[in-house]
Amino acid sequence: MDDPASLSGRLMAEIEARRDDLVALTQDLLRIPTLNPPGPRYHEICAYLDARLSASGFSTELLRATGAPGDSDRYPRWNIVARREGAAPGACVHFNSHTDVVEVGHGWTTDPFGGELRDGRVYGRGACDMKGGLAASIVAAEAFLSVCPEFAGAVEISGTADEESGGYGGVAWLAERGYFSPERVQHVIIPEPLNKDRICLGHRGVWWAEIETKGRIAHGSMPFLGDSAIRHMSAVLSEMEDTLYPLLASKRTAMPVVPEGARQSTLNVNSIHGGEPEPEPGFTGFPAPCVADRCRIVIDRRFLIEEDLGEVKAEITGMLERIAARRPGFAFEVRDLHEVIPTMTERDAPVVRSVERAISRVMGREPAFVVSPGTYDQKHIDRIGRLKNCIAYGPGILDLAHQPDEWVGVDDMVESAQVMALALLDLLAGSDSS
Repeated sequence: MDDPASLSGRLMAEIEARRDDLVALTQDLLRIPTLNPPGPRYHEICAYLDARLSASGFSTELLRATGAPGDSDRYPRWNIVARREGAAPGACVHFNSHTDVVEVGHGWTTDPFGGELRDGRVYGRGACDMKGGLAASIVAAEAFLSVCPEFAGAVEISGTADEESGGYGGVAWLAERGYFSPERVQHVIIPEPLNKDRICLGHRGVWWAEIETKGRIAHGSMPFLGDSAIRHMSAVLSEMEDTLYPLLASKRTAMPVVPEGARQSTLNVNSIHGGEPEPEPGFTGFPAPCVADRCRIVIDRRFLIEEDLGEVKAEITGMLERIAARRPGFAFEVRDLHEVIPTMTERDAPVVRSVERAISRVMGREPAFVVSPGTYDQKHIDRIGRLKNCIAYGPGILDLAHQPDEWVGVDDMVESAQVMALALLDLLAGSDSS
């Protein structure tokens, strides 16, 4: 085998030579509008990836997450797992990318599904989060296989559903079936857009819950004969402002969470619904005069690795019980929606060290180590797969995710692909890419 420096140089040159292919692949992926919800084009993008990866010598599986949340005959949750075995036994490196993208929203000046290339950027919904990263991982793997065909171990690439809505029809479903077990996979890189010179070690925790206040319906002209659940909910929101938000702002973490504001505990009220339902589109009448007997909010509580989930939940129930003690007629119910425990891979984990060396070689500087403010599919690889050797690393600027005119830089994709390829060289060919 060639010396490490020679292989590293050849790999970097090979990826540079594939720049146009990398752009075209990203554009093709963007032109398949895998909007979630509802998720109508998962099979189409998996079939596209199947054709691409099969041609590169990967064995592929298309897997429907039957029975997972969101899966239906109208909107089946399709995933692809592709594997290329090496010339000898060894470790497996797995690149996992989600194929779904969020709603388009307003304010675009480009076609969100056009994949326009302009001034060194590829534009489109999902360009940054994370089809650019998926394309970079594919080109990195293909370049590695070309330069190092006699490698030991295995390379896997997956395209999975529903990360934007929790990942339960994608990575969680696969992990439950052993696809991320430490016996099968030893190193995982998730090309989320955390910036090309940063290694993301994990994420904060999350608890989603629904809080409902209860009232009594009555005629709106005689509200004193009823009991407004909306007024009760206003007391909840007021108490959050007065006591809960200041408490959360005082909690700080040693985790290197970015941006700085996310190094504290946070709470967001995702939605509020009370009283009569919204009228159907086109209805031109007036609402009926009724006192609201129900009001619901959905809360999104992000918590730190230093916090206990039981205590996080107790803060909410304790707040509601304090309100009940002083507010006549106040009744409430809290329903769990879902929860994720914080996770953070150790700085000296093998995949961390390999990507760190690769970034230093490609970019000539040491990487920053960060933690994501929101969760991503590392949560399922850790919790279900019991695989700790996992990071997020990929091209793209985190702040662009879910924004109008989302884009990914071509240079960033090339350099990230070079980093991924050098990490493969380090982990599978036994080379030091430094």
